[in-house]
Amino acid sequence: MSSKALKILVSGDVEGNLDKLFGRVNTIQKKSGSFDLLLCVGEFFGSNTSEWEKYKSGQSKVPISTLILGPNDPTLSECYQNNTDGVELCENLTYLGRKGTFTGSSGLSVAYLSGKEGDRSELGVFSRQDVSSLLLPCEGDTKFRGVDILLTSQWPKQPEKYASDVELDTEQCGSDLISQLALGLRPRYHFCATEDVFYERQPYRNHKVLVEKEKHVTRFISLAKVNNSQKKKYLYAFNIIPLCNMDEAELTKQPSDVKECPYKKGSFNHPDKDEHAQYFYDTNTTEKGKKRKREDKREQKKHPRPSGPCWFCLGSPEVEKHLVVSVGTECYLALAKGGLVPDHALILPIGHHQSMVLAPDGVREEIDKYKKALIELYKQNNKSVIFFERNYKTQHLQIQAVPFPDDRKQEAKDSFMECAEAESLTLDEIPKHSDLKQIVPVGAPYFYAELPTGEKLLHRISKNFPLQFGREVLASVQLLNMPERVDWKACKINRQEEETHAEDFRRQFEQFDFTLE
Repeated sequence: MSSKALKILVSGDVEGNLDKLFGRVNTIQKKSGSFDLLLCVGEFFGSNTSEWEKYKSGQSKVPISTLILGPNDPTLSECYQNNTDGVELCENLTYLGRKGTFTGSSGLSVAYLSGKEGDRSELGVFSRQDVSSLLLPCEGDTKFRGVDILLTSQWPKQPEKYASDVELDTEQCGSDLISQLALGLRPRYHFCATEDVFYERQPYRNHKVLVEKEKHVTRFISLAKVNNSQKKKYLYAFNIIPLCNMDEAELTKQPSDVKECPYKKGSFNHPDKDEHAQYFYDTNTTEKGKKRKREDKREQKKHPRPSGPCWFCLGSPEVEKHLVVSVGTECYLALAKGGLVPDHALILPIGHHQSMVLAPDGVREEIDKYKKALIELYKQNNKSVIFFERNYKTQHLQIQAVPFPDDRKQEAKDSFMECAEAESLTLDEIPKHSDLKQIVPVGAPYFYAELPTGEKLLHRISKNFPLQFGREVLASVQLLNMPERVDWKACKINRQEEETHAEDFRRQFEQFDFTLE
């Protein structure tokens, strides 16, 4: 299994020295070529925010896509907009949030935990509950192999055991919770900071020799502060192929200097867990007398939850629930925000699933039910529909359903091919009864469309894919003839109008809504 290696940079505590950091990054990129990502551990902001103000206002530009952890010092919370869930702070600079995991379009998996150990969960502090929430999804997953990268600000406790010495007392400054997190997540790289020390430990095993099957090794690295007076190393560069794109033999190759795992293997004691919030959302606001027969089943259903913020998980506070039209057992239907047309809809899983390739059978089956229902609805209005999915730069599965005049459906395939040629993209037609899971590898980014004439089109994304490609095709002269509406941001309307459109669409969809049966 082959895949292009990603070029990653990792920085220690920046403490507001943004010009120094990004100046150094620019120098490295001029010399070694462009990098894919910059990750920052430790304290990113400092008491002096003068340099940050230049980037925040747009006067200065962040030169590379940069992901940062949250504060260790709670007094710096304003720099993070007092946000616990993660947010884009300026162009190319994203605060990940207090804790979580995510998988990028390349397949790179990253777990992160901000702050220092404490008794409560808030900005600047993490608790046993936070670590438990990161470990629990992995413990029962027989297919879990580990994560590519773990980012923490605080050190684990005694990572130097069985390896070279380090110039600080990690028994005092380290966290046993982070040791347990590293033990459970099995990162290939674990980066931390805060102690102004550069330390690169010899790689350690994640299995017991002659007792367990070989697993990949972990490399632990601590980075010094940016602009430190002793010129300790604060920026680390490396190449990595995401583990989901590697075969087992290549992934588990043991380097000659590998050492034993420094952390004691044992069961992590999870704190008492609150019951997960219910994902059920009552969309029946107008007909109080009609009871939804599937309500009890839906309330009992437990769905995968994201470790970080997600705008599309139905149980997430970020979801704009006024756009929700119908809620099933596994999926829900909503109007698209900034839709191309008023009846542009989205089919989404209730729980956290990234793509159709990764979605379980139950989710896929209910998506098909919603597709069939929408086809019938649009047909009643003399419209055909194109369904498309972009598994690229998104973390939650979204099936876009865009209706257009039925008398133009024969133009759909040519429209896709012409737009693809204009963008220098290759669109392959795959067999009509094929399964996407059998064609696309797990973790691989792709664009997929189903046409009303039965064709299925697939583009395997490698780089520089236009994010609005699907909308661009639908907005073309041959189909909807509204090129000015390609960008969804140009199509946004106020909340009152959105509520009116959603209510209208809900009434139209009601006779086709299988969840009411």
